Amino acid sequence: MSGRVRLARLTDLAALGELSRLCQQDNVDARSLGLPVMGRRIGVFSLFRLPLGAFRPNDLLFVYEDERRISGLLRVERDASRDEWTIVELDAIGAGDSGETRFRLVQHLLRDGAKRGAIRFHVACSDGQGNPELFMQAGFARYGQELLLFRGTDKPLPQPWSDEQTRAAGIRPCQPLDALPLARLYSSVTPQPVARLESYRLADWERQGANTLIPRSSLAPILRFAEMESYIQLDPNDGAGGVAALLQLGVAREEQPHYLKVLARPDVDASPLVDFGLGLLAARIGRGGSCPDNGVLAPVRTYESPINRRLEEAGFAGLDTVTLLMKEAVVRVAEPALVPAVR
Repeated sequence: MSGRVRLARLTDLAALGELSRLCQQDNVDARSLGLPVMGRRIGVFSLFRLPLGAFRPNDLLFVYEDERRISGLLRVERDASRDEWTIVELDAIGAGDSGETRFRLVQHLLRDGAKRGAIRFHVACSDGQGNPELFMQAGFARYGQELLLFRGTDKPLPQPWSDEQTRAAGIRPCQPLDALPLARLYSSVTPQPVARLESYRLADWERQGANTLIPRSSLAPILRFAEMESYIQLDPNDGAGGVAALLQLGVAREEQPHYLKVLARPDVDASPLVDFGLGLLAARIGRGGSCPDNGVLAPVRTYESPINRRLEEAGFAGLDTVTLLMKEAVVRVAEPALVPAVR
């Protein structure tokens, strides 16, 4: 292939919008990450419909150009606080060349990330179109799967909870001082190999409710364009203020679905927290009509069951299962520690 990878320009906007649209259709000559949204596959670029100039300074958008024709794009979001990069769209068109185009885009990203000090690269994708094989060939490793559930607008949202109901259930907004209990909740739910790879710090948990990506999900790109709220459910059996469950609610302002994420211990019934979150969303939608009702998306990792059952009972239905992959750009070394000495 004689083409080259370069950073996108404002003049590429029309071509990139058309490329993203083509890659979400049933086209054998096109490939994408295949993330399902609202019952059909739609690219992140076309989902948010934002011009390139509206992207944050930390974002990067690469294109593959061959003979003045753009046939591939890669968009990445950078978390400056953790030096982590997340691929949120990877599209290519062209019979027989789309796979090679995407591989060259990923390789270029990894080289560029190494120069800029990236520590980890994340991506979520469907198992079709050769996605996992492409990233594993580039050195990514699978570390989990996530169920994507959607609650449509055909079902009315439950009534908002009263203050008395909220207090009785032990639900309150997150605070920075909840960082340690939240870290313990995450550790009790997440398998140790996954927790080691994601490597969250207390400072990460302190940023709850401020467009945080913690805990990470395949739908993390939605969070940055929404008003984020975080709530915890206290453990009634823990007098020291232990946390039994976490709720993240992303309220969309544009024509996109809202976001609901629940993290709870297996022995905790997440139904009250789900009902509270949907009621809170109903209040936000009804407040002056500033928030459109485009349904709610909820990601659940396979090891977080039975949260998916509680969501299904609340009207959610499964859309798809996506694979989570990650590549570390640094080498882990053992931390120094004191050991007993024998004389």
